[in-house]
Amino acid sequence: MKKAWERAGELYQNAIPVILSEEDQTWTANLETQHFYDQILSLDWSSRVPGSGAPERIMVAAVQALENRGYQASERAYELLEEGICAHEEEDYVRLHKISAELRYELAHAKKDESSLYWDYQSYSSFAQYEKSVQFSDKILIDITKPEFRDKLKAAWLSQMIGAAMGTMVEGYTSQNLYESFGEVYDYLREPNTYNDDITYELAFLDAFRSCGYQVTSKDIALSWAGLVPCGWSAEEIALRNIKSGILPPESGTFHNPFCEWIGAQMKGGICGMVAPGDAYLAAKLAWADAEVAHANNGILGEVFNAVLTALAFTESDIHKLLLDAIQLIPADSEYFSVISFAWNCCKECMDWHEALYRCQKRYKKYNWIHAYPNACCEVIALYYGEGDYAKTLHIVTMCGIDADCNAGMIMPILAIQKGMGIIPKKLIHPAFEELITYMRGTEKLSLEELVDDTLNSIIHAKNKEEV
Repeated sequence: MKKAWERAGELYQNAIPVILSEEDQTWTANLETQHFYDQILSLDWSSRVPGSGAPERIMVAAVQALENRGYQASERAYELLEEGICAHEEEDYVRLHKISAELRYELAHAKKDESSLYWDYQSYSSFAQYEKSVQFSDKILIDITKPEFRDKLKAAWLSQMIGAAMGTMVEGYTSQNLYESFGEVYDYLREPNTYNDDITYELAFLDAFRSCGYQVTSKDIALSWAGLVPCGWSAEEIALRNIKSGILPPESGTFHNPFCEWIGAQMKGGICGMVAPGDAYLAAKLAWADAEVAHANNGILGEVFNAVLTALAFTESDIHKLLLDAIQLIPADSEYFSVISFAWNCCKECMDWHEALYRCQKRYKKYNWIHAYPNACCEVIALYYGEGDYAKTLHIVTMCGIDADCNAGMIMPILAIQKGMGIIPKKLIHPAFEELITYMRGTEKLSLEELVDDTLNSIIHAKNKEEV
């Protein structure tokens, strides 16, 4: 194998001089590059959610997320926020690039806020630490060769598409504003489609799982991201940049990433439960590996929660018991546990889901609508008050608002796994769901049947490898 110096020398020695025309010199391509980076930065200061048009300022949210994690943004950081908003409105990109760089520096060097309640809870930095803090029940063996199992997988994937399509139309808005604009939403507000970033990361997990089986690592998943996922948002975008810079998990999820406890991990835990039917421990282990690519601590626990919910749905038909069992698999001294247990208690104490949601909204008003906490509350509320009824659960989780596509995309498969395809109302099954359209490299189109078969075959292959 040639050394680097040999390859470089060979290239240099064999280079034949030429005289380039002005057109051939390629300097003008830099102008296109400049415009590209300006537009990317502009999205950090003002953007619209692709599916719903909801407004977002990711740089403002970065400061918010940092303070949610127990750090205090400096006075200078807040000055830069104001300056950045003005510079963006004026389209002064020279100034905006400078401001953005300095603001990111301020966030990276923020001081710990000793008064923050965040530090009253235990932080979890590894799966080994996590598994010592909870008590897993014995796994229940599921016959994956039976047609019923494939039926449940198909129902789960289809339900994720249904939930995501319904939620994508309304995400980023408050429950109150949804009611004022649309009233009660029981059906699609427009023709549904499968465009969604949530499922993209589950497909990336499946890509790594297909090759590595149950021994898949966070590094394996990160490299699948690098190859398959062209771009991301908030935590995922930062993690992608880290990975491509050679920063691999778990550092990829924490390095200069204020969004590491947002919903990005929580929104993709379903696949980890699907490939570990009846085995909460295995689902949690896979979810941890998947989550730490772009998240940490409570962000990871969010994915663990949805993964164990999904895995246990194969064996538990009582939705309230299932929900409580999953809550108990989150460490009692973590902040994430305090969130989902608060939501659970609200459900037990309140007359209806509206009251429970109001109490949760009030408690977590300082958190961005993309943060894991308020959305975890919506999951608990919808599952609790939905009482196992598919249409009712979908209605509630949709009308809760905020990151509705992520929430619906995770909880609707749980009901589908419990009951199979028969539980899905026919009016919600749309031809658009027969073919999954994504923005992933190499998987721009994928039929539902292909996805189901790929998932099933990957599970069979992984189990066979374990038995060898």
